[in-house]
Amino acid sequence: MPDQPQPGPDDDFREMLRKLLSGEGQIDPSQLAGAAGLPNDPTFVANLMSQLQRAAQDGGDGIDFTVTAERAATIAREGEQPLDPATAQAAAQAFQVAALWLDEVTTVAELTSTPSVYTREQWAKATAPVWSQIAEPVASSIATALTEAIDQRAPEELKLMLGDVSKAMRGVGGALFAIQLGQVVGQLAKEVVSGGDVGVPLLDEQLAALVPQNVAEFAEGLDVPADEVRIYLAVRELAHARLFRSARWLRLHIISSITEYAKGVHIPFDRVEESLSGIDPTDQEQLRDALASGALIPPRTPEQDAALARLETMLALVEGWVDTVTAAATARLPRSGAIAEMVRRRRAAGGPAESAFATLVGLELRPRRLREAAAMWQRVTDELGAGERDALWAAFDLVPGSDDIDAPESLVARLRDPSQTPEDDAFDRALEDLLNDTTADRPHEDEDGGIEDSGIEESGDGPAAGPADGDPQGGPRH
Repeated sequence: MPDQPQPGPDDDFREMLRKLLSGEGQIDPSQLAGAAGLPNDPTFVANLMSQLQRAAQDGGDGIDFTVTAERAATIAREGEQPLDPATAQAAAQAFQVAALWLDEVTTVAELTSTPSVYTREQWAKATAPVWSQIAEPVASSIATALTEAIDQRAPEELKLMLGDVSKAMRGVGGALFAIQLGQVVGQLAKEVVSGGDVGVPLLDEQLAALVPQNVAEFAEGLDVPADEVRIYLAVRELAHARLFRSARWLRLHIISSITEYAKGVHIPFDRVEESLSGIDPTDQEQLRDALASGALIPPRTPEQDAALARLETMLALVEGWVDTVTAAATARLPRSGAIAEMVRRRRAAGGPAESAFATLVGLELRPRRLREAAAMWQRVTDELGAGERDALWAAFDLVPGSDDIDAPESLVARLRDPSQTPEDDAFDRALEDLLNDTTADRPHEDEDGGIEDSGIEESGDGPAAGPADGDPQGGPRH
């Protein structure tokens, strides 16, 4: 007998989806857990199956992110230490000192609410809504792309068997993404030391918070007393929260910029087909790599690159201001410099969870121009004072831009003379470059092809005459 054709990966994939969505037969739940990059815990896998089946039945235009907060809280609780009264009191005292020191170096008003102390689980639950808001456009795009890919590749008889396969697959794809996002947020809860640690305003504009367990672990890597580390981090967190409370437009601007960038992530069908074409759905490692490696996220477009540059500039301005204010407020701490350097290194490198978020959503949130932005804010502070510096956050149109980070002296000059505009600065620089152009003294061809000298007359008898003999000043002849 001739060899029967063997089922390929596409056939296996269709069969897995058919069994999942139709409820027919048995499939290995651990396979789905592996596909989402999740542990094969029996209780969790049972909940996962229930959530995916519910998503398949209720799948619509929206994505249910409640599973994100649930998964994030579960991950955050692993290895969590409860808050004891002494630890909470120490954090509260650190915030009190931080508030007094900040009052001395900034005109930005203090918060109207008392700063909080969070466990890891509390941080995960408090920030999950903003993470979901940031990631929702990408989740929607991936779910749509998977829906279109399955809809185009599935045979007609399978579509008839499954009914509205597009709706079901959208729900399942969105649920898998939401679960992965919860995994990332839960891991972040084990890394961050405060509410504003990642630079993005994840808490309400009136809130500041420390995560004492993570603060203690951060301090373990330093030869610095724990109370100094606690006060330094409290100053940073309070400065961050004060800025977003004072500049009411800033939080909405940053989150809107991130979501607008994410809305530009469109997953084409051919990219899904290319990513899934060589995958054996029975291989957990391959499935996990396909769903969690970011392979579906396409390269950035020029428009996204420009949007990302603007976002990075704003995040660098925020973090640079916080660095400048924190350095001034903590100058009396004996080891503030060592703590600041560790914060800079940690922020520049990021953590595993941040890298996972960047892979999942295609967006890195660490600004690259932070040191330059901090130097600009310091220059403004030195030249004009804290009041003039902080007033620049009053409105979006007043905030310095990328050109100001490059040339802080022009920003200072413009602030001293409000009638001078950025266009004036550009004109002055262009004029100065023209006057300083060394090529101006070089001979060049005239319209007839001859050599034309600049400012030197030739006599009819020979070479150009130089200064009169005996005239040390080299003055002109009359």
